[in-house]
Amino acid sequence: MAAATAAGAAAAAAAVSLRTCYLLFHNSILKVPSARKARTSCASGRRTRRRGLVEAIGNTPLIRINSLSDATGCEILGKAEFLNPGGSVKDRVAVKIIEESQIIEALGATVERVHPVSITHRDHFVNIARRRALEANKLAAEQRESNETRINGLAHVNTKMMDDNLATMQSESKKTQNNDPAHVSMEMPHSSKCDLSSDSKGGFFADQFENMANYRAHYEWTGPEIWEQTEGSLHAFVAAAGTGGTIVGVSRYLKEKNRSIKCFLKDPPGSGLFNKVTRGVMYTKEEAEGKRLKNPFDTITEGIGINRVTRNFMMAELDGAYRGTDREAVEMSRFLLRNDGLFVGSSSAMNCVGAVRVARDLGPGHTIVTIL
Repeated sequence: MAAATAAGAAAAAAAVSLRTCYLLFHNSILKVPSARKARTSCASGRRTRRRGLVEAIGNTPLIRINSLSDATGCEILGKAEFLNPGGSVKDRVAVKIIEESQIIEALGATVERVHPVSITHRDHFVNIARRRALEANKLAAEQRESNETRINGLAHVNTKMMDDNLATMQSESKKTQNNDPAHVSMEMPHSSKCDLSSDSKGGFFADQFENMANYRAHYEWTGPEIWEQTEGSLHAFVAAAGTGGTIVGVSRYLKEKNRSIKCFLKDPPGSGLFNKVTRGVMYTKEEAEGKRLKNPFDTITEGIGINRVTRNFMMAELDGAYRGTDREAVEMSRFLLRNDGLFVGSSSAMNCVGAVRVARDLGPGHTIVTIL
């Protein structure tokens, strides 16, 4: 259930961010260079005016979480991604996917309206998109097969006639090309192989889990911001993962700047990433591979945790991982609200739990960054 809930939340957040970005700045998104300039420095992020929605994304402040810092003797800093226009770190990914794939026209396709359901449900928008793609591919294959059958049949029937009248047909080649049924049929695959029904056209599956634009958004954008805001004086970064884009992009950038910076994963209940990082497998030592129940767990955390390794997560550069619990996440969210005035959700709270764990392991005097 954890994987389904987390994947559903992550997919929904990314879809909302992607669609919102397109609707609000589709007239200016082609001006990518101007949008990129807004990401070059933290000073530009403090401007009171932003030129459109694109420039309002990113350059979020790095907040010292006073209660946790005072309790641990470390500087625990939270990257305030909830201040993005869409309230999520996913805004960065949405912009990057649009910039890289040039899908403006595809995003203008007719969208099938669906009721909010679990990602495991057949009517979830992700599953509908996949089903439409399969239907389109099947229809195209059927058309190709039908055209090939007609072509082969006509060729067989007309072989003897073509042999007997070769000289005549050559002398009247122009007439044959204009009127011969075999020629007409042979042209059909070029003119109608993509002649699909209208509801199969114009779709685009952003696929944030496997789309490498996800991690690049953080490698080129979030990571550099953290490095600049801390002036390179940080000792560790910790975050949970769903698609893996954030932790991969940030960890790779920070490691390139300073190999001594430690990067850690904080994994919620039910997710297999902790086992993957610490043991190299997606199941625990007590379990036999292939014998797990489909949903042997449950969790209240959303948008983080997964039971497969995505293309994005494969590129992570991590020094270790910590397992978290629902109780820790809930208590941390309440603690931050009471003591710091930070109203955050379960995934941000889990990140803060991870920051405290790292602070305890490293000891006082270290600077630790996480995502809010």
